[in-house]
Amino acid sequence: MIQGGFGTAVAPIEVVPMRYCLYARKSTESEEMQVLSIESQVKEMLALAEKEKLEIVDLKRESHSAKEAGARPVFNEIVEEIKVGKYNGILTWAADRISRNAGDLGRIVDLMDQGLLKDIRTYGQRFGNNPNEKFLLMILGSQAKLENDNKRINVKRGLKARCEMGLFPGMAPCGYLN
Repeated sequence: MIQGGFGTAVAPIEVVPMRYCLYARKSTESEEMQVLSIESQVKEMLALAEKEKLEIVDLKRESHSAKEAGARPVFNEIVEEIKVGKYNGILTWAADRISRNAGDLGRIVDLMDQGLLKDIRTYGQRFGNNPNEKFLLMILGSQAKLENDNKRINVKRGLKARCEMGLFPGMAPCGYLN
């Protein structure tokens, strides 16, 4: 114990070392789409970790959409490993790599509120366990959800417009010209 002002004892502050999981995700399970996406995320984030001397204890890759809560096995594994203390930080390319839905985003913020997740680092930002940074993280996650929802509406509108023009809404059937 350290002696504080007015003769009171003050416990020393315990410094918890930061340990990160590098999480790289692409939105599609298709191999031919976004082929370089995951590896370029990993390369950039490893360079950032080396520059800032961040300890990475695990590297996880996932090819799965984040639009539905709880549907990503690797993400779910990360949440469980944070709960048991394997690491207390996430290193990822952008906030939308973590979540594009309210359920998963809520799980991440809950981990921060519980003090289990201390830091999220992206290429250009840092989110710690304070009200402003958690609020910004939630805004960015909500913006990603909005973009997903709008994309669905816009694609449907475009396909409907093609049909109204007498065009086939996708690739022409075999034997017809596109």
